[in-house]
Amino acid sequence: MRSALPLVTLAAFTTLAGCPGPEAPAATPSASSTAAALTSSSAPTPSGSSAAAPSQSHEPGKPYTCGELSCRDFDSAAAAVGAILEESKPALVAFGESHALKGAEVPSTATRFSNELLPVFKDKASALVLELWAPDPKCGKEKIKEVEKKQKVVTDQQAPTNKNEFVVLGEKSREVGIVPFLLKPTCDDFDKVQKAGNDPVAATLASIDVITRNMKEKATTLFDETTKKAPGKMVLTYGGALHNDLFPKKDRESWSYAADLDKLAPGKYVELDLVVPEYIKDTDAWKSFAWYPAYDKQKMSGRVVVINVAPRSYTLVFAATKQ
Repeated sequence: MRSALPLVTLAAFTTLAGCPGPEAPAATPSASSTAAALTSSSAPTPSGSSAAAPSQSHEPGKPYTCGELSCRDFDSAAAAVGAILEESKPALVAFGESHALKGAEVPSTATRFSNELLPVFKDKASALVLELWAPDPKCGKEKIKEVEKKQKVVTDQQAPTNKNEFVVLGEKSREVGIVPFLLKPTCDDFDKVQKAGNDPVAATLASIDVITRNMKEKATTLFDETTKKAPGKMVLTYGGALHNDLFPKKDRESWSYAADLDKLAPGKYVELDLVVPEYIKDTDAWKSFAWYPAYDKQKMSGRVVVINVAPRSYTLVFAATKQ
């Protein structure tokens, strides 16, 4: 397997890809409405105001009806992921998160993934592709800075710790024997974003295209290498909850690499979105998720909940942070 970039000093030259989250929805073909959506944001609910409410008890791991979908409760996120792996036996697991926004006062999705979920994959996965850019120095500092500037409409709304948390995630991945890999966009990729001009929607769309293609290409290469050198082990991807969709919304098919990766091992690709309950808002962006009507934050936030959105498509909502 190819060697990955060292993660010890990555914070100095990496950038978290400008992938919009629910509070800053990904751009749509409607430029005027999208520009407004991209620049609107609200900080997550402070941790003290989202205490877990009493709720009906369900036997851990047993399905029950939640709206039009099926839910299961678990005592821990690790137990939930273990159950998903046991029933789906995947070759590729694509994790999607909502990046932490400024003002977040509870552990982020990336931190929870590092501490609670990575150990589940010890001896089971060979590689992890992170949605973290490692720019080629040959592209020039000015060009790289210009691209980062164009992504600020999204990244400025994110918690300043996001990038470092992805770096820590990579380091902890190594500790459990999973090799982390970063995205290495080409100078042509940077040119594409740069040529989008000052239009934030066009720049975001260009960034989404670069992210999706680079994630797909890196995961494909690693899957082929794993099949030859470590058969039976999984390849993981981790990034924004947009690119991993098995069933993307109309006109957003090109934003997801899921269809291409699913062809590598038909029926063995699993989409698993991770949600921190304190981040969930009563907004149109959050309501657009298929799982949203099935999750009652007031009644269900005291436990880990897995919502089966579609075949091989899951949403895991962590338990609320105890105060």
